Amino acid sequence: MHKVLVPVDGSENALRVVRHVLMLAAEVKSPLDIHLLNVQHPLPGTIKGVAEQARKFHQEEGEAALAGARKILDDAKVKYTYHVSVGEAAPTVAQMVKELDCDQVIMGTRGMGSLGNMVLGSVATKVLHQTDVPVMLVK
Repeated sequence: MHKVLVPVDGSENALRVVRHVLMLAAEVKSPLDIHLLNVQHPLPGTIKGVAEQARKFHQEEGEAALAGARKILDDAKVKYTYHVSVGEAAPTVAQMVKELDCDQVIMGTRGMGSLGNMVLGSVATKVLHQTDVPVMLVK
């Protein structure tokens, strides 16, 4: 079974990626093992006594960002697993690729163009450099 990691941020572009994954799942002979991932940015600073509230906040925000993608897969009756992590996006995606032993990452890009990516950097570009598995970018 081909295991794919699909980072989702709740945007329309991320939903387009999930629809693309559904199309791919219909075309392949063996089922895909789909893992949705939302990465929440850590809260600034360390405040004692609020760790549980921060964890709940990140989980709720992550689940909200994953809701649209989950609905698409649920409506299509496609099995998947979802994850919410906290950290910087690209290194967290790379770490999850290793932890889950994924074969591929399928993710969106804002399509800013190569100059925009060089100047600003992008999660997609960083993931390409930080993972050893194929990365499919969906515009």
